[in-house]
Amino acid sequence: MSMVDNPCTHFLSELASKAPVPGGGGAAALGGAIGMCLSNMVGNLTVGKKKYADVEGEVKDLLQRGDAVIEKLKNLVDKDAEVFAPLSKAYGLPKDTPEQIKKKDETIEECSKVACSVPLEIMRNAYEGIQIHNRMGQIGSMLAISDVGCGVAFLKSALIAASLNVIINLNTIKDPKFLEETRNEMNKLLDEGSRLADKTLDLVIAKLTK
Repeated sequence: MSMVDNPCTHFLSELASKAPVPGGGGAAALGGAIGMCLSNMVGNLTVGKKKYADVEGEVKDLLQRGDAVIEKLKNLVDKDAEVFAPLSKAYGLPKDTPEQIKKKDETIEECSKVACSVPLEIMRNAYEGIQIHNRMGQIGSMLAISDVGCGVAFLKSALIAASLNVIINLNTIKDPKFLEETRNEMNKLLDEGSRLADKTLDLVIAKLTK
């Protein structure tokens, strides 16, 4: 059974325990999905209202994009746990001979590369979610505009949390090309996503305080 199909109390209990999964990556993915749901809630409250008839088509497009992000982030909760298992096993490999040490180091590096891929994908989806929130904040219903701010705050947190999970896995990787490409994408997503999230929060606060 998928972790997100379990009761919320079970997920939280497992997250707080000493169990290896779920961890920060899974929490980032779930938090991002929750944030994305808030934008979709605003969109669903906007569709069908005469006041917003001129943007209804665009809002529906945002809702479809939001649905896709939610589904991807839900799946990444489990995927993060899946890629941790072989990495954890690799750390337990013997290192009594030079050959074993070499094999262990190579295995850890390969598993770490795979483990990096999940939080990086969480970041990609969190960034897309932030972009959706930014537009929803511009055209969505004022009745629930505060929820755009709440949602984008969740997604910014998911973006930051996922980046930390990328970084910790990079620490065991020596491949210079992989390190450069991954760090460049991570930093770009983190910088641009954080700026846009902050801009969206400012937009929401300005609308709320008029």
